[in-house]
Amino acid sequence: MPALVDREKCTACESCVEVCPVEAIKLVDGKAKVNDECVDCGQCVDECPVEAIEMK
Repeated sequence: MPALVDREKCTACESCVEVCPVEAIKLVDGKAKVNDECVDCGQCVDECPVEAIEMK
């Protein structure tokens, strides 16, 4: 299951986009969106400065 982004918290800083090793995160409508290519590595969770991403 891909990481989940809290759209209310996301500031579109693109830190998660830059750190994702499989390019599974894109900005959609000004917010990060994780697609099914996510491999659950957790790097985006660690990188997000506003804690808008969590693993489920």
